[in-house]
Amino acid sequence: MIMRTFPKVILALIILCFSNNKILSHAADTLSPNQTLSGDQTIVSSGGNFELGFFSPGKSSNYYIGIWYGKITEKTVIWVANREAPISDKNSAQLKISDGNLMLVNESQIEVWSTGLGATDSRSSASAVLLDDGNLVLRQGLGSNSSSPALNLWESYNNPSHTWMPGAKIGYNKITKKKQILTSWKNSEDPAPGLFTLEPDLNKSQYVIRRNNSEQYWASGAWAGVVFSGVPEMRTALKNGYNFTYVDNENESYYMYTIRDPSIISRQIMDVSGQVKQLLWVGNSWNVYWSVPKQCEVPAYCGEFGVCTEPSFPFCSCLRGFKHRFEDEWELNDFSAGCVREDALECGDADRRKDEFMMSPGMGLPQYSRLLRVKSRGECESACSSECSCTAYAYDEGGCSLWDGGILNLQWVGEGNSSGRTIYIRLSAYSSVFRGQKSDKGVIIGAAVGCSVVALVMLTVLAELWKRWRRSVETNKVVEGSLVAFKYKDLQNVTKNFSDKLGGGGFGSVYRGTLPNSTVVAVKKLESVNQGEKQFRAEVGTIGTIQHVNLVRLLGLCREGEKQLLVYEYLQNGSLDLHLFKVDESKVLEWSTRYQIALGIARGLVYLHEKCRDCIIHCDIKPENILLDADFCPKVGDFGLAKLIGRDFSRVLTTMRGTRGYLAPEWLSGVAITTKADVYSYGMLLFELVSGRRNTDLSADDTANFFPSLAATVTVNGGDILGLLDPSLEGDADEEEVSTICKVACWCVQDDEHMRPSMSRVVQILEGVVAVSSPPIPQGLKVLLAARPEQLLFFIDSSTTAN
Repeated sequence: MIMRTFPKVILALIILCFSNNKILSHAADTLSPNQTLSGDQTIVSSGGNFELGFFSPGKSSNYYIGIWYGKITEKTVIWVANREAPISDKNSAQLKISDGNLMLVNESQIEVWSTGLGATDSRSSASAVLLDDGNLVLRQGLGSNSSSPALNLWESYNNPSHTWMPGAKIGYNKITKKKQILTSWKNSEDPAPGLFTLEPDLNKSQYVIRRNNSEQYWASGAWAGVVFSGVPEMRTALKNGYNFTYVDNENESYYMYTIRDPSIISRQIMDVSGQVKQLLWVGNSWNVYWSVPKQCEVPAYCGEFGVCTEPSFPFCSCLRGFKHRFEDEWELNDFSAGCVREDALECGDADRRKDEFMMSPGMGLPQYSRLLRVKSRGECESACSSECSCTAYAYDEGGCSLWDGGILNLQWVGEGNSSGRTIYIRLSAYSSVFRGQKSDKGVIIGAAVGCSVVALVMLTVLAELWKRWRRSVETNKVVEGSLVAFKYKDLQNVTKNFSDKLGGGGFGSVYRGTLPNSTVVAVKKLESVNQGEKQFRAEVGTIGTIQHVNLVRLLGLCREGEKQLLVYEYLQNGSLDLHLFKVDESKVLEWSTRYQIALGIARGLVYLHEKCRDCIIHCDIKPENILLDADFCPKVGDFGLAKLIGRDFSRVLTTMRGTRGYLAPEWLSGVAITTKADVYSYGMLLFELVSGRRNTDLSADDTANFFPSLAATVTVNGGDILGLLDPSLEGDADEEEVSTICKVACWCVQDDEHMRPSMSRVVQILEGVVAVSSPPIPQGLKVLLAARPEQLLFFIDSSTTAN
């Protein structure tokens, strides 16, 4: 029996191997009428830029036909066919051409998607071709026996999903009455049409974003000749390599963008966040080049009883006493379902306690549903409490605002913000928010007696503290540990009403001042620092304990209301950037001085990273934050961006900080930030110490030169190492020291943070204790070395800065 069956099996296998009528046998760029695509089979564009096949997003068990980039490390889908009809078995499903249509059938051979052109024998020879720009085209007349030129019957570019590619149109065909619009995915693992669309507004020659295909919440503004009036980011993009086209004639109205340099990889998406984002592939990740509108301007983004906070991540959170309605959706950054109360309201139940109201200050409030005129907050609360439909109220200046049902568009703006208001949210009296706040009468009386005793003791202590405070006032200072607590009025006097400005940055301006004892100080006036009193004093107290020759010493502080100031020692020679980039030729920093500056900065960072009680990551190492004393001894300053974390790094930084050009790649990839982020910034600073100019120099004609790429190539491959020096030095430097500095810099800016040395190892190398080996050229520098000027400008502008 086995012997009789065996020849049949062999024959079947031979027939299967030599038959190409049903199976796509190679990754060509064309799907012909006699071929099918299933399982892991794909077609690849002629240049390999794009690939089409079945994919499964994230952890989803569903499969879709899609197009993705073929040459980048991160699988990025730009188009999906069966968005609303996923399949469960990709091996049984087929993509094929039938009756002149491109068609997808599921595991039951039921059609779930097609190009929808209608059946006709005239298109029997149509083929599907994946072009190298990512456009999937159904064409007639591609065969070798065809005497007529190819005719495009259907294009994925004319039927976009959530991605808008260079060269594709978003607009309106006035003949077919069809719009090309972008529609967001439902979430990161479900490409089904989501809540948000980008589409043309034909009446105003502009583009708008809508929610649920109805509510418009953002508009581009009218076409202004070269850009849309409401998108200033386009002007920067125009200068940096984009071309924009807007056409409105009798046949069609559309907007299109192209990129002058085809090696630049960029795309625009209608994101699940409700924002339109222009993305740029830099190094090994996608970077947001620009996005509109601001996240918290997207309506109902956080759902009912959700609070939007910007900048933060995630942007949405639930009010106290509420929980996520659907936890799994929140994990996928789909917050639209919002939040629900942890405990049901008691309204209408006579045997239960009445509901109570939780105070939530610092809120940007949504449009109220009703407005009452009352005389007090108590009357406002009573009005809301008397109606079970009322879920929240706010009261100010005699006005009582009431909200019914679920509340949308709550935004936290901060208690110190002038636009912030207090809203009172209705909760069950049994909510955990109020738990422990209710006591029976006996407990209340006991607590009152206890509090009275404590109060008497406290009064005695406060009386003694008052005497000490009075004595300290007479000496014009209050000592808190090793720091002096100054009055704001006193700092106004010593700085002559903040008239002598030394410099400034994202966190405030610095002014020169002279204390009554003739000590010159630098007073930093902090701005936009939304810290509470306790956090402010705790962080400043930590900084005040730091004593190191290569760290700027903090002398005192001032905190009065929203006024927050720090008083530092004054350093005569200012910041390093003034000597490197704005130098008087008669005061050029000699190479030996630069080498000692590099060593001193490294020693200061070692202290911050390894010698402090808590590891301190500076987060913004750059020449502007390196100060020089009278002997040009460097001191690392401005710890305003530093975040204290435990040495085990169990807590990570989630908010991007720092300055573009010095940011480590991990800031953009979203992984945990460690001390190696400072090492990367230090490496970039070393390159500037060598060259005496900014790493990225923009010339008068807007071309860009990225010095670290050049320095890395010369250092690793050999070359004139002294040729990298600041021309002002005229080659007067120790060649071995220059080589050492360049090698250290290359190691410090490796893309993989694990390859970067610790700052203590850097100190050992610069001190000559250990040798430094030849480093590899960092991949990021290789990319930028091969880049054209437009690409370098993209790199500069797409680098996020928080300072």
